[in-house]
Amino acid sequence: MPDKIYRIGVISDTHGLIRDEVKEALAACDVILHGGDINRQEILDKLKTIAEVYAVRGNNDKEWAEYLPEHLSLRLYGLRIFMIHNKKEIAEDLKDYDLVIYGHSHKYEEKNDGERIWLNPGSCGPRRFHQPVTMAVVEVEDPGKIRRVVKLETEDGMKKWRI
Repeated sequence: MPDKIYRIGVISDTHGLIRDEVKEALAACDVILHGGDINRQEILDKLKTIAEVYAVRGNNDKEWAEYLPEHLSLRLYGLRIFMIHNKKEIAEDLKDYDLVIYGHSHKYEEKNDGERIWLNPGSCGPRRFHQPVTMAVVEVEDPGKIRRVVKLETEDGMKKWRI
């Protein structure tokens, strides 16, 4: 049994909207990763009242977001994490990473290639492209082992997540 389970909230493509159910899910997380297309500084400010936030700039994040990196490498709870908004723009070898976070497509995707997990949490902002509203929570066992990735999904107008 692990000493502690760490929860990483993973969101992307909020496009200026933080839903109440997203805030509620993130309240149980130790840290938040945002895969870009935030659209307004106020969104990051709201998220920072919930937990520590790491974010990358998306294609819709203009002048206000110039301080945000286009990609980010970090280590959390023993995991080596790489973040970028558009997966097609990855220009480096990711062999040293355990988890790759991206967004842009608004479509949830989770793949384990045997070396790392690739995770697009989808979009939890305004519903677009007839996609469900989704996000993810990555549970990490100490030291540095991903226990599981939990996909949270809701239809527009619903206040409950389907897990």
